[in-house]
Amino acid sequence: MSEAVGFSIKEAAEKSALSEDTIRYYEKIGLLPQANRKNNRHRIYHPEDLIVMKLITCLKKTGMSLDEMKPFLSLTYESDLTEHPDLQVKLQQHRENIQQQINSLQMIIDVIDMKMTSGSMLPETCVLSDSSKRIPRVGHSHPLT
Repeated sequence: MSEAVGFSIKEAAEKSALSEDTIRYYEKIGLLPQANRKNNRHRIYHPEDLIVMKLITCLKKTGMSLDEMKPFLSLTYESDLTEHPDLQVKLQQHRENIQQQINSLQMIIDVIDMKMTSGSMLPETCVLSDSSKRIPRVGHSHPLT
């Protein structure tokens, strides 16, 4: 730490594995609280801010959108998720969506394995049990085509 009061944005970026621009953006949209400022107006981040940055990164890796994660970031570290049934439901729904994606991906792997085993690329040997489900691209709102 360059000062006893906290980390510069550069240090926070290095420690959180986020870019400085991403940190500024997360502040702008309210995902992160506005950083304290030094007399020279440079941002100062505290260890608690780094924990939130790491949580955002973790939730983002699960495919959760920035809007979806906002309510989770308002919890304190002492919070008990069981005391927030609405958030438990949201987390369970997110888990179910991920499980559906895993199932869809497994069907795709099964088709590829079947094609490799049979040696045939004819469409009649390509069976996906639920062709209506598409895997969304990470970071995109439209399905793969």
